[in-house]
Amino acid sequence: MIRYYEDIDITSRNSFHVRQRAKRLVEFDRAEELPELFAKYGTESWYVLSGGNNILFTKDVESLLIVPCDDRIEILDENATTLRVKVGAGVEWDDLVAWAVEREAWGIENLSLIPGKAGAAPVQNIGAYGVEAKDVIRAVEMYFVDGGNFVTLAAEHCDFGYRESVFKHSLKGRVVITAIEIELSKVANPRLGYGDVVREVEARGGATITNIRDAICAIRRSKLPDTAVLGNAGSFFKNPIVEQAVAEKLLAEYPDMPHYPAQEEGKVKLAAGWLIDKAGMKGYKRGNVGVHERQALVLVNLGGATGGEVIEFAWEVVAKVKERFGIEISPEVNVL
Repeated sequence: MIRYYEDIDITSRNSFHVRQRAKRLVEFDRAEELPELFAKYGTESWYVLSGGNNILFTKDVESLLIVPCDDRIEILDENATTLRVKVGAGVEWDDLVAWAVEREAWGIENLSLIPGKAGAAPVQNIGAYGVEAKDVIRAVEMYFVDGGNFVTLAAEHCDFGYRESVFKHSLKGRVVITAIEIELSKVANPRLGYGDVVREVEARGGATITNIRDAICAIRRSKLPDTAVLGNAGSFFKNPIVEQAVAEKLLAEYPDMPHYPAQEEGKVKLAAGWLIDKAGMKGYKRGNVGVHERQALVLVNLGGATGGEVIEFAWEVVAKVKERFGIEISPEVNVL
C-alpha cells in the first residue's frame, strides 16, 4: 500500500527533532509499488528518508520524501553453519539484531542498539565495536528509478569502506534500496576487541551471544542520549583517517591517544570523540545546541534548535579540533 502526504510536519520523523515541513512525503510497503509511485511523480526530485536517524534538516523540504516501510524478515537459506536472510528496508535495525540473537545467529550482535532502518545500513556501512554492516551483507536489492527496473547488487560491487559505499556516490539519487540480504553464522564467533565490551561481557558470565548484546546495549545506553529526551543523530562526526606519520607525531605528544589500524595500508584511524574532548568541547553548549557531556561525538538539540544552528555549531567543533591537532574531522550525518 502507498500512503501519500502533503505539507507534512516532519519534526517527529527526524531524530534531531528540528521543526521542518515537507512538501510531499510518500510511504510504501512493498518494492513492487515503486513503479506506480514514480509514475505519479514523474521527474520530481526525491530523497529516501528511511528512519530519519542520520539526517539534519536545515530547511523545509521541497523534494519528494520517500519512506520504505517493508518490515519483513525472510529466511532464504539455512544449513548447519550459516543463515542467509532477506531483510526489508523498513525493518528497524535493532529489531533485526534481536531477531538474530534470539536464534543464536552470529554476526551483528556488536551492532546492537544502533538506531535506524535496515535499508540505510549499507549506505553508511554502519559499524560499532569492531564490526561493520559489510561483514554480513551479501547483496543489496534496489529499484533503479531512471530505468524502472529492479536490480540485486552483490556486496563486492557496493564499494564498502569506512562509513562509505557506492550508494553515497555513483548510485546516490539513482536507486531506492528495497531490501538487504545478509549471511549470519550459526557457529559462535565473539568479537571482543574493545576493553569496555570485554569487561561488561565478563561481568555477565562470558561471551555468549546474549551477553554480548546485553553488554553493548548497556554501554550504549550509558554513553548515548535517548533521542526521546535530547534530539540527536548519534555520532555526528566520522573518525578521521590519517597518515601513519601524522599519527606517530601526535602519539609522541599524546601517548594515551586512542588509535586503530585503518583498512588502507599506511593509514591510522583516530577517535574523533577523543579529539573533540581534548579540544575542550565535550559538554560545551551554545544557545540551543551542545556537545553531549558523556559522548563528545554526539551533538544534541537542547530544545528548539534549528538545523542551521546545529550545523553552525558543528563547524565550530571542527574548527576547534583543527586548531588543537591540525586534523579536520568531517560530519557523518547527512545535511539536507
